[in-house]
Amino acid sequence: MGFLAIGTPLAWPEAKQSADQVRRWGIEQLLAIWRRARGKERDVLLWGDEIEYLVVTFDEQHRKVRLSLRQADILEALAKDEKLKKQGGCVPDLETVVRHGEVLPVFHPEFGRFMLEATPGKPWGIGFKDLLNVEPNMKWRLVNLILTILLGTKDDYIYPYFPPSGDKLRSQFLPDQIANPHIRFPTLAANIRSRRGRKVEINVPVFKDERTMNPFKDPSVDYDLHKWPEDDDVRNGAVKINHIYMDAMAFGMGSCCLQITFQSKNITEGRRLYDQLSPLGPIMLALTAATPIYKGFLADTDVRWNQISRAVDDRTSEELGEKPLKHDRWQIPKSRYASNSTYISQDPRLRKEYMDPDLVVNPEVKQTLMDGGMDDLLATHFAHLFIRDPIVVFAEDLKELDLSKTDHFENLQSTNWQHMRFKPPPHDRDTGWRVEFRSMEIQITDFENAAFAIFIVLITRAILSFDLNFYIPIPRTTENMETAHARDAVLDQKFFFRKDPFPPRTVKSNGLSGTTTPAAMSRPPTPVEPVEDEYAQMSINEIINGQADGFPGLVPLVESYLNSVNIDVETRCELARYLSLIQQRASGQLWTGAKWIRYFVRNHPDYEKDSVVSEGVCYDLINAVEEITKRNGKNGVLGREMFKVEEASKPNGTV
Repeated sequence: MGFLAIGTPLAWPEAKQSADQVRRWGIEQLLAIWRRARGKERDVLLWGDEIEYLVVTFDEQHRKVRLSLRQADILEALAKDEKLKKQGGCVPDLETVVRHGEVLPVFHPEFGRFMLEATPGKPWGIGFKDLLNVEPNMKWRLVNLILTILLGTKDDYIYPYFPPSGDKLRSQFLPDQIANPHIRFPTLAANIRSRRGRKVEINVPVFKDERTMNPFKDPSVDYDLHKWPEDDDVRNGAVKINHIYMDAMAFGMGSCCLQITFQSKNITEGRRLYDQLSPLGPIMLALTAATPIYKGFLADTDVRWNQISRAVDDRTSEELGEKPLKHDRWQIPKSRYASNSTYISQDPRLRKEYMDPDLVVNPEVKQTLMDGGMDDLLATHFAHLFIRDPIVVFAEDLKELDLSKTDHFENLQSTNWQHMRFKPPPHDRDTGWRVEFRSMEIQITDFENAAFAIFIVLITRAILSFDLNFYIPIPRTTENMETAHARDAVLDQKFFFRKDPFPPRTVKSNGLSGTTTPAAMSRPPTPVEPVEDEYAQMSINEIINGQADGFPGLVPLVESYLNSVNIDVETRCELARYLSLIQQRASGQLWTGAKWIRYFVRNHPDYEKDSVVSEGVCYDLINAVEEITKRNGKNGVLGREMFKVEEASKPNGTV
């Protein structure tokens, strides 16, 4: 969930007039953080996961399942629960949460009124026993799935039902009531539309089945609607042939994901993790694929990323390159929700050839940051983020600059939704520099979500322990993000990845946070080979499990790290269960959630092989998902293609 505030929001024409002031004050706040916290040291790595859930309601009599707009009711009920209050509480937005004893998970509102976000009540540590507590903690929270299956269909897909209407979204398909009523969210949606000069355009390729209309023309689109000026969009070419069309922010921000945030030992370590995890973003997106249905149609893509990107794309026609620049400063290649465009580590292995040649920066912002003592790389990163306008501006915040706060900085930082986020310490808590890994899709079961969270944590430990180098040129990572959207990309596509993650020489050295027996590599001499020789196209299986005479594989690297530290056999075997899931998903032995959902729909007796996911099919699908969730993959045949939950044998390196 992004930065929330309360106040009087400005409509876009007024917010636009204040954009430069918000940017200036945001940079002043960032420099205040920089001066205060650049030398901040933490003792150990801490981390946490964020899972977004959907709330649904079942109508067994009519065999319907609907998104339930009861977010506020649920949060209020949790806050009023006396038993939960005695345990310290779990809704910080509505109550004072006290941390003592066994800490409760924490629940927050999200963009959709049918959504909730849940996090652990306190950060996880680096101890291996903490890793084994992740899955039980997830079981303690809500259980659901990323499903935008019926959102925006012509049926009564929400409860309570509201007809499509409202001056904020101005959608053909969704009511304004679909969004969280907190003033930030409808203002965000309205101002994105206003700044853009038209509604957002989300076109997802439809899956062509045996009886799918050809060409496919989205039958849910009303070309004769004349309620808002933006209704002209569909008559002016907004709808693409052979695509599923959506027209509102909620179609993207109504999706759910699994995000992992790490608190690093210091800013140097944080910048290093930001860079080294960045090339893994597209790989993990494809590996966690779970979004094959939109608006009641099967899509020919498997993941959510581009749909969210388009749902918050506020770029004008000039910034998109559709018209010559006249009123705007830059053509901007990417939406504000996109893959990373910068590297920020002061690592001697970072070559200029890795950088994005099309990077757009705000030169005044960069100069101000460098004049304030920030180095070129980090100043470039933030100057790139600050090419954007603040979308939600509160009148009360424009009266006086408060350098003890971060509201203006977070206004822009939190609405740049890249697949990695570098997060400075907040002003009011004893928190260090953090890095957020944002690309993964939510999974059906707690076992799967825990497996992917734990895997990313162990990857960070291997990176720091072995001084691994995953650098590839940023444009290749951008290409990989597009590749990850292909149907069955995990099996059928190849991704650019670094061939050799190790430096050419090794020496023993001491200590990086969270490691006990590090085997760090010395830094290489200045590279002389062409950058193109450093990476190659690999399958997900090769990246995860390794090549016979090439890249060692991410899981084998994690196993080497585990072999190098003091860990008991029982814990190692439990961790092996999670790593086995990752390996078998990569090899194709186990299916992704997207593949299983698509298979379920296409083999349902009511499916007519026309790409349409009917209410009855959706009802049975959600019931199947609920059954899988309850069993967590055990003692049943449903979902067996996605995972096998069984006792792990002793992994390599244990006795």
